[in-house]
Parts: sequence; structure tokens; C-alpha cells
Amino acid sequence: MEKVTNPPSLGEGKRVGFRYFPHTETDLQQMLASVGVDSLDALYADIPEAIRFRGDYQLPSEMSELEVRQLFEQLGSQNQQLMCFAGAGVYDHYTPAVIPNLLSRSEFLTSYTPYQAEISQGTLHYIFEFQSMMTELTGMDISNASMYDGTTATAEAVMMAVAAGKKQNKVLVSETLDPKTLAVVKTYAHFQGIDIEMIPAKDGVTDFSILNSQISNQTGVAGVLVQQPNRFGIVEDYTGFADAIHAQKGLFIMNSVIADLAVLKTPAEWGADIAVGDAQSLGIPMQFGGPYVGYMCCTEKLIRKMPGRIVGKTVDNRGQRAFVLTLQAREQHIRRQKATSNICSNQSLMALFVTIYCSLMGKQGLKEAAQLGYAGAHYLCDELLKTGRFTLVYDQPFFNEFVVRYDGDVDALQRRFLDHGIFGGIKVADDQLMLAVTEKRTKEEIDQLIKMSNE
Repeated sequence: MEKVTNPPSLGEGKRVGFRYFPHTETDLQQMLASVGVDSLDALYADIPEAIRFRGDYQLPSEMSELEVRQLFEQLGSQNQQLMCFAGAGVYDHYTPAVIPNLLSRSEFLTSYTPYQAEISQGTLHYIFEFQSMMTELTGMDISNASMYDGTTATAEAVMMAVAAGKKQNKVLVSETLDPKTLAVVKTYAHFQGIDIEMIPAKDGVTDFSILNSQISNQTGVAGVLVQQPNRFGIVEDYTGFADAIHAQKGLFIMNSVIADLAVLKTPAEWGADIAVGDAQSLGIPMQFGGPYVGYMCCTEKLIRKMPGRIVGKTVDNRGQRAFVLTLQAREQHIRRQKATSNICSNQSLMALFVTIYCSLMGKQGLKEAAQLGYAGAHYLCDELLKTGRFTLVYDQPFFNEFVVRYDGDVDALQRRFLDHGIFGGIKVADDQLMLAVTEKRTKEEIDQLIKMSNE
């Protein structure tokens, strides 16, 4: 990193520091004066000298484009590509080859929030289509866009329930919620003054009898949060939940893997008020942890409490179809301290990804992908049980993910899987393994996992 020793003049004053810093000496002095110090050393005076870096950065010399490409190919080759039988909220689904090409079309590349409808029709159009697809999959009335991921979307739903409940600031959360999501919910809740209370689980599912007593014996319950399928892959029966929650004027929040809703009962059919989760399962590659995209849908009466983007369809002054941001208070964008949420940027590239995926797959394609995952998981489970070395931890209906108990060393088993290029599930207890199957896993691959499990 080359530091400029004799910087050339650039307008008023001289450019200082590094070549890519535009600030002049005059600029720096004005900024320092604004914060009440007279030098950069004084600005950083609170940082102990012992931890300040005074050496040269160990950066490689300049490279040509070809050399840079070769370098990153070498770095990328260090990543081990595994056959994935793991899930826990992130799933190895197929991505149609055309999606990356369509993502780069110019009409979709409007940056930041699409305030100016006349130059943002491409962005507004795909957000509208994304919202339409999410409402169809969840059965809800309204969808927004710009949720960062499923965990933060769930935390936003908790805040939304409290905002709708006014003086109610407690949310009950099932123990069958994914621990990663729960951690984010608790973080958001802590800084918003929201009280989180857990609903115990029994045999791998939410204990409805305890929920009933919790919600009827307490005041100030703004909502109840559950997951479907839950953290163990179990498809829970939420019959009666909505009635019990609504009787106490609370909101029913349901977190779901959106792809599973192509065949499962929708949150709307369960009586949910808010449906949230991650849409990564709609073709977005796992990408070593992101980026992903969250979704949030709700009943019409809650539309004014929703954070993020809401796009509506209308006509322009020539009678042509047009898309615009709609039904959002200005506080959401410019007076964020009064907004329900601070989500303000238009984080929708992955929403476009999901929209293209759903358009390509169609209703039948989404159903077939979900059914293949379901069939593969049940075949794998049945065959593992036949080996005599595995038992099912929860005798409950599951979708494409399940937890088994292994009679040997789980760590050694997973190392054996890795030696054969397989990411063989997630260890959830000393003797328990959670496995997931998607439409990408063939019978031959499943049989290979079964064979290694019995060696």
C-alpha cells in the first residue's frame, strides 16, 4: 500500500494520506475542528500505543487481471466441495443455470431504495412479483421485501407484534425454534425492552397445554412464535394455537422454510397473523453462509406495522401498468427513530434470485422438488434404522430432515463421511445426528451414506 510522500495539489490545500483518499489538508482541519481536536494524533489519543500498528502492510505486489484470476482460482480450490446431507435452516437445493445471467440484466440493477418510480420500474416490478409469490406460498394477505435473512425477519416479526400490541411487551417462543434464530430474536428483544419467555417442548414438539396456561395466566403477551417444520425437522400440529392466542389478543407468528410450504399446510391455514422465515431454500446456493433473503407476510390489518418495502401496482398518466412504493410511512425511510424498524436499504438482489427461481420452477416444479426431498429423507431414515445402529429420536412426522441416535462415536462417523467427501449431517447431541435430504441427492448418493454408516 503506497503512501503519498509528496501529494500533488488538488484544488484548495493538498491531498494527504493515501492516493485513494480524496481529503485535502483543509478538509482534515475542518473535520478535526468540528470534533474539537487539533490533530489526528489527538483524535486517536485514547488508543494505547502498544496496540497501534506502525509497520508496513504485508500486501502482494500489483498483478495483471490474468494473475488476479489465477490467484483467486487457487484460493477457491482450497474450498472442499462436499455432498451435503446437512440442513438446520440452510439447504442444498438446485439452482437453474439461467438465474445468474438474468440477475445481471440492466433493468434490475437500480441501486438503493427505489424512490423514483420512473427510473426504478425493473426493481419495483420484481419486488412486486416476489411479494406476490410469497403471499401465494404462505397464504397470507400481504408481503413485503428487503428482509435481510430469516433470522432477522423473525426478530422483526417479534418487534412488529409488540408494536401492534401497544402496551404488551412479552412474546412467548417455542423451544422448538432454531437456536440460531432464537439467539437473534433475543438480541433484538434485549435492546427493544421486549420480554422473551420460552414455551417448553415435549417429545420434540411445542407443549400446547403449557402454552395454554402461560398465555391465559399472564398479561401483556403480544405474540407467540413457533416454527414449521421445527428445529428437528418435525411437522408440528398447531391445531388450536391460533384460537388460544387470539382469545388473549395476541398475534400468532410462524417461521417456516418457505420451499416446504409448496406441499405443507400454509401459515394462513394454521391461523397465523405473521409468517416469516428464510427463502434460501428457493434455489439460493448455500454460499458458505450467505447472502440469503428473508420473507415476511401478514394479515391485511397489520400492513401499516410492516418494516421493509411494500410495492403496489397502479397505472401511469398514460394508462400503462406501473409499480410504486406504497402504504409506507415516511418514518420508515427518513425518520427512523419513529419507525417500526430501521430496515431502510433495498436489499433485494436475493429477492430477485428467488423470483426468477419460482418463475422457472412454477407450482408443479416447487411441489416436485419438495416431494423428492421428503421421499429421499424418509428412504434414508428407514434404511438407517434397518442397520440396527440408529434409532429415531422423536417418533413424530418429519419432512426432509430428522434426528437419529447413533450407537457409536458420532464424531468418528462424521470424520468417515468427510473422508469420502460427504457432509454427513449436524451433530446435535453427543449421540445424535440430524440429517437432511433435498432433491439434489440421488438414490446412489443416499445408498453411499447408508453403506458408510454401517461400516
